[in-house]
Amino acid sequence: MVNKLIFANLAHRPLRTLLSVLAIGVEVTMILTLVGVSYGTLDSSARRARGIGADVFVRPPGTSAIGLSSAPLPEKVVPIFAARPGVALATGTMVQGIGGFDTIQGVDYPAIDKMANFRFLAGGPPDQQDDIIVDEYYARQKKLHSGDSIVLANHTWRVAGIYDSDILSHILARKQDLQRATGSEGKISAVYLKLDDPAATNAFVAQLKRDLPGYQIYSVADFTAQLSVNNIPMLKDFIYVVIGVASIVGFIVVFMAMYTAVLERTREIGILKAVGAGPAYVLNILFRETILLALLGTVVGILLTYLTQWIMAHAVPASLVEEMVYSWWPKAALIAIVGALVGTLIPAMKAVKQDATEALSYE
Repeated sequence: MVNKLIFANLAHRPLRTLLSVLAIGVEVTMILTLVGVSYGTLDSSARRARGIGADVFVRPPGTSAIGLSSAPLPEKVVPIFAARPGVALATGTMVQGIGGFDTIQGVDYPAIDKMANFRFLAGGPPDQQDDIIVDEYYARQKKLHSGDSIVLANHTWRVAGIYDSDILSHILARKQDLQRATGSEGKISAVYLKLDDPAATNAFVAQLKRDLPGYQIYSVADFTAQLSVNNIPMLKDFIYVVIGVASIVGFIVVFMAMYTAVLERTREIGILKAVGAGPAYVLNILFRETILLALLGTVVGILLTYLTQWIMAHAVPASLVEEMVYSWWPKAALIAIVGALVGTLIPAMKAVKQDATEALSYE
């Protein structure tokens, strides 16, 4: 009987029901999209770090392992690292931000190619001054082709080739060209080392840390393990802030919808009380209706998240990466349900306190 009343009420006011479900759906989508972008972008960065094929990653003292320092390390350290026992190959890179999430990375292409083994989809390696190569995602987003020109970091570059993804940055230039274009001659941001015996990586890192105190030295496996939401406090806090805002939006929408519903059903509630329905019965109807709206909204929110994922993959594939974080589905549903129930409390108490006689005379 209660379920029939709930479904009948929702069907009797389809527009209000639809708007409530959509509002809760947007709340869930905000949560899942933000979490998906956070996890997806960090996982993409980890894949790119692994894609280079190095075993050890070295950054200068006073820098963060996951920061974007430009070029504070002298390039002359590269041959020193290369001469260490157990090192098969050493190469330095530099990173230059070009706005938003985009960076251009300067590399010694012959050395980096020995590590990563680039595969070109169009064009070829950067073998002339001011040549760059871009990955397929950046090329698709910017509609670039081999031979095109593009202005980055206030400098004009020629696209020499388009390579397969998941290697370092979306944009790679010859190191000497990027150094010259940014006034950073002789400077690099990091050094990548490939070892003769990858199984000796941990022992090599431990020895290198003892020899070079203060330097940020990691195995690539340890470095990529740090690329998680839990290891970036500011990102974690930002996620919680957005979840809080989304929850407030859901609370307000549900509160307004249920408050209006209680006013519209004043006479109906009076009839229920007149035939013997107690406060628990009335609350049961309202809370069940709210939970149903929240569950429907959660389903809509999950479907909308697939839509945002598709839009990002086709509109901005080189800027943001969104992945579906399934472990957050029940969390988002719980947040939506709790927020909706809290938003129903005041309207529900108003319904419980209604006098049956006055409610029956309500027009």
